[in-house]
Amino acid sequence: MCGIAGRLSWDPPPRISVLERMTRRLAHRGPDHGAVVLDGIIGLGHRRLAIIDLKPESNQPLRDVTGRLIIVFNGEIYNHQELRRELENHGASFATHSDTEVILEAWKIWGVACLQRFNGMFALALWDRTAKTLFLARDRLGKKPLYYHLLPRGGIVFGSELKALLADGDVPRKVDPEGLSQYLSLNYTLGATSMLAGVRKLEAGHFLLLDQDGRIRDESWWDLAHHFRNKLPITSEGEALEAWDALFRDAVRLRMISDVPLGAFLSGGVDSSAVTASMANLGNPAQLDTFSMDFPEEGFSELHKALRVATHLGVRHHERTLHRSFAANLANVSWYVDEPFADSSILPMFDLAAFARESVTVALSGDGADEIFGGYVTYDADRIHALTRWIPQGLMQPLGKAVTALLPVSMGKVGFDERIRRFLDAQGLPPPQAHVAWRQIFSREEKMNLLQDPWRWDVANHDLWCHFQPLYQQVADCHFLDQAMYVDIRTWLVDDILVKVDRATMAHALEARAPFLDYRVVEFAAALPVKFKIQGLNKKVLLKKSLAGRLPGDIIHQKKAGFSAPVSRWFACLTDPLVAKLRKNMPAEDLFDPRQVDSLWHLHAEKRQDNGLRLLNLVFFNLWLQRLQGPDASWDAPEAM
Repeated sequence: MCGIAGRLSWDPPPRISVLERMTRRLAHRGPDHGAVVLDGIIGLGHRRLAIIDLKPESNQPLRDVTGRLIIVFNGEIYNHQELRRELENHGASFATHSDTEVILEAWKIWGVACLQRFNGMFALALWDRTAKTLFLARDRLGKKPLYYHLLPRGGIVFGSELKALLADGDVPRKVDPEGLSQYLSLNYTLGATSMLAGVRKLEAGHFLLLDQDGRIRDESWWDLAHHFRNKLPITSEGEALEAWDALFRDAVRLRMISDVPLGAFLSGGVDSSAVTASMANLGNPAQLDTFSMDFPEEGFSELHKALRVATHLGVRHHERTLHRSFAANLANVSWYVDEPFADSSILPMFDLAAFARESVTVALSGDGADEIFGGYVTYDADRIHALTRWIPQGLMQPLGKAVTALLPVSMGKVGFDERIRRFLDAQGLPPPQAHVAWRQIFSREEKMNLLQDPWRWDVANHDLWCHFQPLYQQVADCHFLDQAMYVDIRTWLVDDILVKVDRATMAHALEARAPFLDYRVVEFAAALPVKFKIQGLNKKVLLKKSLAGRLPGDIIHQKKAGFSAPVSRWFACLTDPLVAKLRKNMPAEDLFDPRQVDSLWHLHAEKRQDNGLRLLNLVFFNLWLQRLQGPDASWDAPEAM
């Protein structure tokens, strides 16, 4: 893993001092080496976390053997050894053993089509000094980030994180109303949108190609919807299991290739346990380090499951407890997270990554299994919604109010009361809109009440459905559960789960690898008939059956618990010094109505509503806004840990 930054501009040309400042702000992503190069109209910066070929010759920015191409690259190409042999047969020669140099030689032979040959996670910028073209690309699922700002007089500023772009004075510092609207709705921003007006995210599976005439080519280079629409001719469970076992084993094998110490995250859930079991089978389990995070709060601890799996597999397990005092570190977490982001699991993930980094530099995770195999409770809601849509909304609305009024507020992991409330609130919507609504934090009406003029109209009038509707249309002929999984992969997975993992691990210079997100695995799962993924209320059917005899039965068939922090309980005591400080420093009154914000706190403290995620949303936004409106130096380094 690494951090990249750069600027292409003619008027004015890049300045090395700005590029160095951009790169310094990414030092946490790559502590092993940092460098900047200027080549006329372009400047490129890089911070390296050395994983493959640790020699200095593989440091970046890296030139090809001819000196014509220069690259900065963040990520891993897992199949680089096979590609190297193929490229050598085409006449390519190499000066290093790095996967970065493989990209350079692949570009010379295949051009843009080289992306189709890469199995990995990456964000890259490649400059052709002869053709005067800049090529930016992001991996299929967007595991590695890339932000950019198109300069008014031509050219581009780009980097792995927003804070790197903000080191360039030409990048605007204005909140984007659409980005704020999406964030209030979901706790993250979607697709190409960012929280800054004029700054975009290169979308997952996309590339940008800029030439010396100012032309910009922005294209998608991967079509996952094709695999959902075209099912594999697999009819028997045995055939599906055989194909899955071979594919997943190879995905894990590729991700165990490393020149530095390697381990795994192990929560005790099905997904991380499946990855750990495969790693143990491929290597020596007694030398495999696994890591878990525990909570002292009742209902949040899953340590017993992780210990059971670790004992069963014979791996070396390590655990640590996340105490409530960690919430005092919110300001530091927000700096590393970079853009406002309020998934509560970022808190334990942040500490888990720090803990694992004490022993290893690479950790495998179980991320992606829920999206590709239908593991979330929202897919149960989809099925129930399909069976109960005939009930008139006139009956459902009063029933919903009565039920939610009777249910106690649990302050748990999205407790039963909160699930029922969300389900009944969306019952009258068409299935696609209902699926989207079940994950909403602030509804449109709540945003209207929360925001001040003129933000109320600028923000609330951005229709969230406009982003989701085209995705549903791409798989309109598919089973409704396949539609939901496809949309979750393209939104929830890319813009929430993978952002969380990237920022939390990169904060501690730890590389996270996800075998379930090998593109071959994702395409295979997409092309499976739904019956191999979900049967009634049984989810991740094929995955669980593949684990029979490899893991204890109670682990395989456990109820999904999720990985989240007890923020609702942390925020419930208004007299707590930390909570009092957070309340005092809530978002600026020109954006949010202070009476509405204060009401959220009091309703939460009185246990009349569980507003934990809403309050976390506002807390993280405010911490980011304070930096945005503060001195430039506020982005240069986090507060002391």
